[in-house]
Amino acid sequence: MPKTDLHIYLSLALLLCVPTVCAQQQPNIVLIVADDIGYSDFGAYGGEIDTPNIDNLATEGVRFTNFRTASSCAPTRAMLMTGVDSHLAGIGSMRELVPLSHRWKPGYEGVLNNKVETIASKLKSAGYRTSVAGKWHLGTETRNLPPARGFDFSVIQADSGSDNFEMRPYLPMKPEAYWYENGKRISSLPDDFYSSTFFVDKTIHFLESSKTQGKPFFAYVAFQANHTPIQAPALFIDKYRGRYLQGWADVHAARIEKIRELGLIPERAILAAGPTQDDWNTLSQEQQYFEARRMQAYAGMATAMDHEIGRLIAYLKDIKQYDNTVFVVLSDNGAVANEPYENKFGRRWLEENYHREVETLGEKGSWVAAGRYWGQVANTPFKGQKFSASEGGVRVPLIISGLPEIESGALSHEFAYVTDITPTLLEVAGLSQTLTEEGREAISGLSLLTIFDTDSGPTINSREAVGYEFSGNAALYLGEHKLVRNLPPLGDGQWRLFNMKNDPGETTDLSKQMPKLYQNMLREYRSYTERTGVLPMPDNYTVSKQVAINAALFAYGPRYSPYIAGVILAVAFLLRRVLRKNPKPG
Repeated sequence: MPKTDLHIYLSLALLLCVPTVCAQQQPNIVLIVADDIGYSDFGAYGGEIDTPNIDNLATEGVRFTNFRTASSCAPTRAMLMTGVDSHLAGIGSMRELVPLSHRWKPGYEGVLNNKVETIASKLKSAGYRTSVAGKWHLGTETRNLPPARGFDFSVIQADSGSDNFEMRPYLPMKPEAYWYENGKRISSLPDDFYSSTFFVDKTIHFLESSKTQGKPFFAYVAFQANHTPIQAPALFIDKYRGRYLQGWADVHAARIEKIRELGLIPERAILAAGPTQDDWNTLSQEQQYFEARRMQAYAGMATAMDHEIGRLIAYLKDIKQYDNTVFVVLSDNGAVANEPYENKFGRRWLEENYHREVETLGEKGSWVAAGRYWGQVANTPFKGQKFSASEGGVRVPLIISGLPEIESGALSHEFAYVTDITPTLLEVAGLSQTLTEEGREAISGLSLLTIFDTDSGPTINSREAVGYEFSGNAALYLGEHKLVRNLPPLGDGQWRLFNMKNDPGETTDLSKQMPKLYQNMLREYRSYTERTGVLPMPDNYTVSKQVAINAALFAYGPRYSPYIAGVILAVAFLLRRVLRKNPKPG
């Protein structure tokens, strides 16, 4: 057949092809979310932790150096799934943290509302098969479980986190851990369960069992690594034995050097100070060994996750789908930099339910967090931590790989926000980003692919101000500048202005030097709060206090209310009998 005729027949075939055949031309999408991973933890972002599979995706794709999320998991996941600000999506705060005066107010439901549609729903409607395996944290009502939100297959941990080896809660915020498979509560996990392995097993099972459908897939894999408790199989932790004994300062300095070498941060940019060697030298030898072991566990957990990502990649290569798959890898927020054992109530619960034996730290049955200083190292080179609106709480890795139009190993220094992921994935799939059903919130994010579109130009660079708020900690981004406020105990409640290009470490407040810009950005922030329904925080609000109140009222209260009522009735009955036997005189 002449080439001209063949070209004509192929063109007609593409125009007339049935939906299933056409859908096969769309790329697969794998969305990978790490939990509480700091900016510089991955090797591709300057870390010493062994993450070869993630690093290879970075080498084959593009790393975003200026990407922000919310400073906590549920708001980030709401924006990630919908492209809509977390308050407009219903998760202005987490149910565990929302103050009583905000509870049930619009935007503070703590679960996805009916005004938003997920990326999974949009892709499913376009012919994708869809799955989620991992942490969900968007609600457990039927309307908020994955089957009602566009997922064909799902196995989820529904809470803010859980144990990684057993079906039990990781903190006394809830009396039990909530797991669901395809919308149904499950009561047990495999005997050899480890969260990262389990999530990849389930993803591969879905892809294998549904591959005969001939459709592209969207696979959302939401790891619990490196959320507390820091846990991993011993072989991954033991890989790091003998490491980190030099202390925090040396590791922090090595990360700074690597970050600059990789070109992630401008050479002359002012960075945040990390832990000092003096901090380390004040510890006893025994304490130093414990600190090194906790960081070995932290590194082991990240490496275990990377290993499982490698298994998924190997599977996709085996079925000849790797080259037609776009990978998106990010963390949901910065690393935690505190010590839950310092809370008296938390410490008592943890000591009753877990151990901290140093030689098996991070293994099944133990509970450990990264701690105040290693958490700072994880967020190198920035100030702040999870829950904080400072850069350490919100600036995290983002890797996109598998797009042939983007040069391998590219770096993007343009501002990017978590609401940009949904419109980016829609464009990857060849779908409209602007089509929104009546009564639904419009996507506020922008496709990150416009950065690399030389024909249309980098329209994302000229975006309007982007506002953010969580538990009173807030920020507004405009051009190179950031307006930020952190409430106690993470800050003093004062607004400050920083230049993100020159001072990403947030060391020099420019509010007095640039009063017009400062006032303009304050007005922009107020406009953002009015537009999205942000409520002011009550006086003396703290996360730790509110968690305890909400756990008592809404988690443990309903569970034990029949027993409490029984005790009250029994006491009332006995009191009545006593009063009858001993009536008051006269």
